[in-house]
Amino acid sequence: MAGFQLQFIGKYLKKLVQELDKKVAICDEYPVYVQGKLQTPIPRRVSRVVTAGTLVNEDFLDQEKNNFLLSIHCNAEQSGHSDQAVAEESKTLGLAWIDVSTGDFFVQTTERATMSSALMRIGAAEVVLSKNVSAHVREEVALSLGLPLERLVMRSAEEDGDATRWTQRLDRPLQETERSQLASQEIAACQQLFDYVDNHLLDLKLKPRPPQRKEEVDTMSIDRSSIRGLELLKTARDGLGKGSLLNTIQRTVTKGGSRLLKERLLYPSVNPGEIKYHLDLVDAFMAASDLHQSIIAHLRQIYDIVRIAQKLVMNRGDAEDLLCLARTIQRMSDMVQLLNSHMNDTTSTGIALRKLTSCFVADKPQQMSIQIRSSIDEQGITDYLTQGQEMIQEELDEATGFTSETVLQTDSPVSLGKASSSPKVNNDFPLVMQRNASTDLGHLHDKLDALNMDKHELQQRLREQLMSPRLVLKFDTKYGHVCSTPRAKGLTEEMLTEIGASLIGNLKTIKTFYLADWTNLGRQIDSVKFDIRQEEQRIFETLRQLVVDNLVPLRQNAAVMHELDLTTSFATLASEENWVRPVIASKPIHDIIGGRHPTVKLGLQAQGQSFVSNDLHLDLKSRAWLITGPNMAGKSTFLRQNALITILAQMGSYVPAEYAEIGIVDKVFSRIGAADDLFRNESTFMVEMLETAHILRDATDKSFVIMDEIGRGTAPEDGAAIAYASLHHLYNINKCRTLFATHFHDMADKTQDWSYLAQHCTDLYEDDSGSFTFNHRLRPGVNRKSHALRVAKMAGLPQSAIDMAQNALDQKPNYQDWNG
Repeated sequence: MAGFQLQFIGKYLKKLVQELDKKVAICDEYPVYVQGKLQTPIPRRVSRVVTAGTLVNEDFLDQEKNNFLLSIHCNAEQSGHSDQAVAEESKTLGLAWIDVSTGDFFVQTTERATMSSALMRIGAAEVVLSKNVSAHVREEVALSLGLPLERLVMRSAEEDGDATRWTQRLDRPLQETERSQLASQEIAACQQLFDYVDNHLLDLKLKPRPPQRKEEVDTMSIDRSSIRGLELLKTARDGLGKGSLLNTIQRTVTKGGSRLLKERLLYPSVNPGEIKYHLDLVDAFMAASDLHQSIIAHLRQIYDIVRIAQKLVMNRGDAEDLLCLARTIQRMSDMVQLLNSHMNDTTSTGIALRKLTSCFVADKPQQMSIQIRSSIDEQGITDYLTQGQEMIQEELDEATGFTSETVLQTDSPVSLGKASSSPKVNNDFPLVMQRNASTDLGHLHDKLDALNMDKHELQQRLREQLMSPRLVLKFDTKYGHVCSTPRAKGLTEEMLTEIGASLIGNLKTIKTFYLADWTNLGRQIDSVKFDIRQEEQRIFETLRQLVVDNLVPLRQNAAVMHELDLTTSFATLASEENWVRPVIASKPIHDIIGGRHPTVKLGLQAQGQSFVSNDLHLDLKSRAWLITGPNMAGKSTFLRQNALITILAQMGSYVPAEYAEIGIVDKVFSRIGAADDLFRNESTFMVEMLETAHILRDATDKSFVIMDEIGRGTAPEDGAAIAYASLHHLYNINKCRTLFATHFHDMADKTQDWSYLAQHCTDLYEDDSGSFTFNHRLRPGVNRKSHALRVAKMAGLPQSAIDMAQNALDQKPNYQDWNG
């Protein structure tokens, strides 16, 4: 490499780390001062190794998403065991994942069969694996996360350290009850995770939260196929976020709120009390428009204090970060006071708001905010940020003699909190603390004022003596403290000799000379400035330690703000789209009136078209619907919209319907559409069967299943038999709420006597001229015409092909006669 300017490091780190999947070692200088003098050579060492999963505060880090580093641990090889007990144990994997930039830390135990779904929900940027996993598992991990194999790091158990050492790194001690809940595989995964972090962050101290366990029984299970098929995060056609459910419901205004929205979307609750609590919060803002808008206005003004605090904890932040933190603390306190003034404890919404604000810790963070704002010179920082950094650097170099390599700390490559590997670094950061930030700092500023006055008097005296009104006293990086004056007709070498000056530069336009008085005075000024900077650094470190000491309440308060942002965003969405509050029922029911697909409806509106809403009634007496009808008549849309309405309801959001009553769903399964997986040597039909097998094995009587066109990827007779068997299994064995769409119309005859199954269909209307329209409204009954030729004609098949298809359709299924 030929090298590049430090200010462009973000550009090159992004290319190397995120695009080329490389690891980048950052080497920093660690200067040592003796009696105020910089010792040379300056020691250097690697301070950090940047990888895709260990980003801290890089400019290219997506602030609205978590950047997780995932550790996967298994006890033994995933295949090839002769010992059945060992083989069974090896099916359980320990997962631990952390966002280094926020301190979010999670653990989970997952079965081998559900690993892909768990990984897809996590969405890690980098993975650490134990070396004993098989190549098949490694490939599945990479495919599930969409990562190149270069981002999978293999580690052996011998490379890991003490299994409990990582617990000492948390922002608070791990309670015994919390420790006892962790499975052995999770503990091993945590150990593996932190040893990898230690080997890459090196000098950066990480203080994450205690690990939060992701229990499968606490949240709705959404498998990998359903996440893709329902387009929760990306569209199936182009893999983009636009058009996905996440993009459609995005109304958050803070970075942390956006991260929480994605988490809530992938992990909807199954706890009725928790869901109702979130809905009560949305109700509170739906009922109080002024409060709703005021809270949003406040939220727009707060910073992402989770990432700011984490930067400061890891010694990567600066005085500007401290000020952002202090301002946010004040704005959060203002929001809580505003909420308290609108509470009514006699209502469910008032109780919900009280419960939320009771989690807010005011005293210590507020005291810290006051201390920060009373210590840091806000105007000084503002002035610095509005000026050209190069001009500031040059001016400071001339004034103080510190070169661009000079830093102030003796134990860390940080100047007032700036790491020297940061693209924003300025090692000669201007004075940013108020004079009264400490007694010592005040005395030092008084001393500096007196020395500056002496400098001014000396400069005035020399101007008069040498009759040179433009003479200046300055510091030159090559010669040190010198006097400089434009060449004047009356200025002679004899005059310089009389005042004890020593000429060192005699250019055509400028004379430069030493003067002992200025040299001595300049050194005193430099010494005091150095002491001021040291004292400012000490004050900064004190303030930074305050952040570390208050890390737990800061994160707790940030969680309150993120919840507020998510709640107000749901209220905004409900108001804009005329959504309703769902009723959470204790019985297995789906009673939805006027249900709409949230993303398709918006897409049609953008094209000037209207969306046809539909009802759904599933309960103990009618727990399955068999749906028939033409292609393009909206069967798949109807299936998807009800799955999405279910997910939205258990997220704690209003839903797109006129009325919705939904019983808690433990798992959502979607078998819609399929594509081959050539990498795994799986045909389209094989993928379809794998997904179907997964549903039939895992669905419970509390699950919600949507299946579309099962069996279409093989011979019609075989496909129809498989479709019938699948519906029979869901109806008689799984006994779950089911929506089953098919073009195998004989299934209607075979299921007409099923007591708990209803048959519904969509239609196509045709006029005398041959023009037709699709009727997307479902009605009871069976439609035995798929009208595939009409859709083929709409798609642009040649008329000759359409005629041949019609001829074939009109005849008996004797392929030899079709050419006639």
